[in-house]
Amino acid sequence: MKNLVEYYDELYPISQEQQAFYEELLKTYPYPAKLLRIGCGTGYFEHKLARQGYDVTGLEVCSEMLESATRRRRLPVTAIRFFNMSTIEMGRFLGKKFYNIISCLNDRLIFIHDAVLMRKFFYDCKSLLSQNGTLILQLPNFEYFSGEIENLPTLSSIRAKLFTRIERAAAKSDKTILSQTLETGNCRRISIIQKAPIYPITCSEIEKDAREAGFADMQVYSGFDRKPAAADSANLLCVIR
Repeated sequence: MKNLVEYYDELYPISQEQQAFYEELLKTYPYPAKLLRIGCGTGYFEHKLARQGYDVTGLEVCSEMLESATRRRRLPVTAIRFFNMSTIEMGRFLGKKFYNIISCLNDRLIFIHDAVLMRKFFYDCKSLLSQNGTLILQLPNFEYFSGEIENLPTLSSIRAKLFTRIERAAAKSDKTILSQTLETGNCRRISIIQKAPIYPITCSEIEKDAREAGFADMQVYSGFDRKPAAADSANLLCVIR
C-alpha cells in the first residue's frame, strides 16, 4: 500500500459531515475525550482531533502509512501517538476501559478476514471502551453488493482514482477477495492490493457479534449525515454502544 500514501488524504477526505458527526459525539463525553482509531492511515483526522485537545491513539499495520502519520506531528504538547499494531494485538497491549470512542473507518474492518477473529475484535473493543463508550464502523453494505463480482464505488480526486473489485467465494472453503488499483493523472495504473482475503460481514452479523461481546445498542446509517441505511445504501456506518 506504499503507493497509496501520496494520494490517501485526497481519496479519503474528511467531509464536513464527518467533522460534524464527531463534534456532536464528542460533546457527550467529558473533555478531553480519548479516541482510538483502528487503521488510521496517514493520521490526518487524528492530528486534527489532537490539535483540538483530545487524547488520540492511532493503529496502523502499513509502515509507510505509519511513517506519514508520525511525520505530521509538529506540536509536542498534543496528546497523540501512533503504533504499528494489528487488531489481534490491541486487546493485549492497550489500556482497558480507557477509550471513549473507537473508530474503524474506510472499510478497514473487512480485512479481518476470519469469523473467529472478527468476534474477537468486538470483544476487544468492548474491553477497551470506557463505560458508555462508542464503537464506530464504516464499511460496504454487502447485502447491496450481492453479485459474485462487484466493483465498489470509485474514489476520485483531481490527481487519482482508486478502483476496488470484490470477488465472492465460489465455495465455503474459498475466501472472498479484494483487489485495488490506483490510476494516476497520467493514466498510469498501479496495483495497490492484489486478491487480499476479506470478510464480507453483514449488518445482522455485526449486530450479533456486538451483542455477544456485551454491546447493547446499534444504530445503522448510510453515512456520517445520519440518514438511515436503506437496502440500496452502498455503505454502512454502524454506531454501537
